[in-house]
Amino acid sequence: MRFVALIALLHALIAWRLAAPLPLAGVLAVVAVAALSTALIPMSFAGRRGRDRAVADRWSWAGFIAMGHFAIVFALVLLREAWLLAAAGLGWAPQARDSALVVLLLAPLLTLVAIAGARRTPKLRTVRVPLPGLPPALEGFTIVQISDLHVGPTIKRGWVQAVVERANAAGADLVALTGDLVDGRVEDLREDFAPLAALRARHGVFAVTGNHDYYSGALPWIAEWRRCGIVPLVDEHRVVEHGGARLVVAGVADFNAAGFEPSHRSDARRALDGAPAGAPRLLLAHQPRSAAAAAEAGADLQLSGHTHGGQIWPWGLLVPLQQPITAGLQRVGRMRVYVSRGTGYWGPPLRLGAPSEITRLVLVREAGR
Repeated sequence: MRFVALIALLHALIAWRLAAPLPLAGVLAVVAVAALSTALIPMSFAGRRGRDRAVADRWSWAGFIAMGHFAIVFALVLLREAWLLAAAGLGWAPQARDSALVVLLLAPLLTLVAIAGARRTPKLRTVRVPLPGLPPALEGFTIVQISDLHVGPTIKRGWVQAVVERANAAGADLVALTGDLVDGRVEDLREDFAPLAALRARHGVFAVTGNHDYYSGALPWIAEWRRCGIVPLVDEHRVVEHGGARLVVAGVADFNAAGFEPSHRSDARRALDGAPAGAPRLLLAHQPRSAAAAAEAGADLQLSGHTHGGQIWPWGLLVPLQQPITAGLQRVGRMRVYVSRGTGYWGPPLRLGAPSEITRLVLVREAGR
């Protein structure tokens, strides 16, 4: 009820700011849209409780689209308020009605663009990752990363199948699934998740847990991953042999996993304990903020997700408040970190300014090292 009250209050405030300079017809239209949005947004979560999954998913679709549209409207209203304040400070007198109309016309247009951006099959993005001392046999070793798939109310079997087909076309040596694979229970999503069993790579498919996997019941999902031929890495590692060289593939549980499963400690040292000396060390960790501990534990490359690159502009500007890296390839100490913008999306089926990706990472020897 507190959530609903907050949503209603924010809608009322925004409707007041946008409707004030409009004629009566405009006021009525703004109030009607605000009332509908206020009613739909809670259904993005409440709808999941229904016994009929098809009906529940339709309510989730409606609620999440309303939520995404509201996020865009909210951002545009903040920009409008800043513009009006700046204009007043400079002695200008912009038409409040005109700026309100710009927001009301631009928001649905951006929402449609964002829906198209989220629902398309993610493009394959190739990133070269230079590592010092990389053995010659591992030069050109390819890792396909799929992250934040969020199979759930709006991401279903057909969309997942398209992702798998594009990933398999990359011909990877290894596939890394870096968490938040699901949003829902195994019994509800088994068929939608099933295409991931067809992922293929020379040295196998490895996965780590994300926070949403724990919300969804991590232990049953880990069992389902194994059934699908996916190797879960929970604070542990495997060693793969490639052309006479060895590569350590380690994984940690989500940064906050211990709050859900006390035995899942998200411990990079434990994950790499006993790894062969001299072999490059790849660590899968859902959240970028695992990087400091991973670097200290001796990892050479960390692959992460979680941030979605912000997913809907301009909310990505808030990501650095929680995570050290929003997206892309960076360094933490001597370790490289790559943070995916995500393959799927959470909640609103919208992406704006943060395109989804299936990432093909190619290991190369760092020049001069």
